[in-house]
Amino acid sequence: MENVRFLPCGDRAVTVEWGSTIDENINRQVHAFARKVEGLSHPAITEVVPTYRSATVHYRPEVFSYEELKHLLLSLAQGSTEEAEELPVVEIPVCYGGEYGPDLLEVAQHCSLTPEEVIARHTAPTYRIYMLGFTPGFPYLGGMDPSIATPRRKEPRIHIPAGSVGIAGEQTGVYPIISPGGWQLIGRTPLRLFDPQREQPILLSAGAGIRFVPIDEETFRKMEEKKGERA
Repeated sequence: MENVRFLPCGDRAVTVEWGSTIDENINRQVHAFARKVEGLSHPAITEVVPTYRSATVHYRPEVFSYEELKHLLLSLAQGSTEEAEELPVVEIPVCYGGEYGPDLLEVAQHCSLTPEEVIARHTAPTYRIYMLGFTPGFPYLGGMDPSIATPRRKEPRIHIPAGSVGIAGEQTGVYPIISPGGWQLIGRTPLRLFDPQREQPILLSAGAGIRFVPIDEETFRKMEEKKGERA
């Protein structure tokens, strides 16, 4: 295929790349391909890591040569133009502003909007999870309204609470764990996106959808209390 490139990554991995731009159709092909590779349960393939526009396949060269793997992956890539299976849309409750979203007012001022308008535009779309990365379960999302795009903070924070929802440029995302970061924080969710004690530690999946749902502070605190009871 003319639009697919194979890039060896050492002697135990190969990256299959579609195009050079962040594009929803390309991302659908990436995830369709990744699911096909995973579905093989091939003894030589140890892991598949999908990203915005590529998928890296880790393999055991003592079982399968690079040329054999490339031939197999090419046949799968040729069929990945079909639409990937859509995963469910996950609703993420968010308490916006105040102590949970200390940068909401700054984002509103930057965009010449009221805080309420920022919230309305942030909660309107269904976002696509292009990939997970940075920290365990951090979703890189596509589909944010460009009218609320805001540059990163000039001085990153050292401590960002888990569940914080932020904006950086034309991207929005959720911090799954406590970490440093420079995104503009507009709210926080009481959901645990990453919990190593769960059977499935990571709540979200690449290729799925997210919809942010605004909640008030009382609802946030009640959900936090229930989360603590289950811990």
